[in-house]
Amino acid sequence: MDTSLLIIPLNIGYQEILIIALIILLLFGGRKIPELMKGLGKGMKSFKDGMNGIEDDANDAKKPTEKVEADPKDDSKAK
Repeated sequence: MDTSLLIIPLNIGYQEILIIALIILLLFGGRKIPELMKGLGKGMKSFKDGMNGIEDDANDAKKPTEKVEADPKDDSKAK
């Protein structure tokens, strides 16, 4: 998977991060921030698992499949 398109170069310094953190603190309050971060982490994990699942499915589709032929002498399934 080409991740070069997913990386967005941001020129953010520590001052900008501090201002953003203060705005978030004012908007949501100190008690809600851990809940928000926990939800964000779960969402990111779910997204990553989904992307890995799609990638695994694509890789499985590329692999040649082996055909398993039924043995005509095997009557155990007919019973």
